[in-house]
Parts: sequence; structure tokens; C-alpha cells
Amino acid sequence: MSKIKNAFQNGKAFIAFLTAGDPSADKTVEYILDMEEAGADLVEIGIPFSDPTAEGVVIQEANIRALKAGMTTDGVFDIVRRVREKSQIPLVFLTYLNPVFHYGYDAFFEKCRELSVDGIIIPDLPFEEKGELAPIAASNGVDLISMISPTSEERIRKIAEDAAGFIYIVSSMGVTGVRSQITTDLSSIVNMVRKVTKIPCAVGFGISTPEQAEKMAAVSDGAIVGSAIVKIIAANGANAGEALKEYVRSMKAGVRAAD
Repeated sequence: MSKIKNAFQNGKAFIAFLTAGDPSADKTVEYILDMEEAGADLVEIGIPFSDPTAEGVVIQEANIRALKAGMTTDGVFDIVRRVREKSQIPLVFLTYLNPVFHYGYDAFFEKCRELSVDGIIIPDLPFEEKGELAPIAASNGVDLISMISPTSEERIRKIAEDAAGFIYIVSSMGVTGVRSQITTDLSSIVNMVRKVTKIPCAVGFGISTPEQAEKMAAVSDGAIVGSAIVKIIAANGANAGEALKEYVRSMKAGVRAAD
């Protein structure tokens, strides 16, 4: 069974993202465990891909570094295996349809089940086209996590009614990346979602400061941070552990201030 609900059971959740294999597989394992120690409630693991269309420059460059270092989908699964030897923190993959398709849907999700991967986010999989994938994921205990961006109330309702795990609320249009201000009326989106489901909602895209995390968590069930974490890893490489822990502690404090 998915452990995603555990991330939200003690209050607002802080969800951290990093790219597998940047700067190395060993360091990715270490940094996931460091972030859990510092208070992360769930970790999203990016599977490196050559054309990550939803990502900004920071995460694109992390993908390039990881691929150049030899990271593969099997390598990412091995990272999860090593994390699972020490931790049962909820883990979610963030990837694109192409790597899953080429691995083979059945083989990919069977591997996820074997290693206790709890969910998957696929930004380039339209809601209307999730039909062939969703049953395979579900049969292997993997939540196919829906993303909701600022759009029509009818579409938000449809996506929310069929959601699993948690709902990823996109704070603003465009690609991932740090933003100085987030001006989308997120409370209205969350209210629409809550009319049709009790599944938690977490806000991502652009969050980088404890103040932003508190503001986003105040209108939802948690905050998701990716680019700011990837920037810390890019700046510090194999010595990012302490900086990551300090940053995650501050962001967790911001999220919990919204409780």
C-alpha cells in the first residue's frame, strides 16, 4: 500500500525534490536520507530525461549532469533499493512518459512495487490519456499523482475526482523554477478540489523561502520544493549534505508555521 498519506498525517507536509544521480548515485542516497533527517515528509526523485519539458533551467541542467554521469532508470531503481534499506519515507518518482514507455509499463510498475515506490508524477501525461497507465500503476500499489494548474473549474473537478495519493497544485503557469512572487489564487483552486475529494493538496513550482512555504501551506496541505534544493546540490556537489539539512529544516519550519 502507498505510504503517501503518512506524509500528511501529522500536519502540513514538506515535500522535497532532487534529481537522481546528481552529482552521483551515492550522494543521491545520502541526500535523500539527509533530507528525511532534517524533516522532509516525502521525497520526489527525478528520473533524468533528455527532454524534461516542464522543468526550468536549474533542473534541466541537473538532468544533463546526471545523464552524463551515467544515470539510468535501473540506476534510479537501485538508488531506491539502497534508500529502502534504511528508510520507509514515502517516495515518489517524477518522470516523463518516454522513460516509462521504453522501460515497459508492466516492468516499470512491477519494479516500483518491489521497491516500495509509492507514487509517480508524469507532467507530460494529459489527464485524458492516463487511462492505459492508471490501472497498471494502481495494480502495483503506485499512486498516479495528478497535477492541477490554474484552469477551468470543470476541469479541476474532473481531475480531482479521479486523483490518488496527493494532488500537486501548480502555483503558476510555465516551467519549474524559483519565483520571487506567487500571485495565483491558489485558495480558490484548493477549495474547488476539496469540494470533491479528501485527498491532500500540496503546492509546488517556484517555492524557495520559508515565508513562501508557509503561505502556500496555509491554503493547502503542504509545500513542494525542487529547484531551490537542486541549486544547493549544484553549488555544493558532493559536499551539499549540511547545507541541504539546514535548508530543509528552515522550510519545514515554514510549512509547520501554517498548521
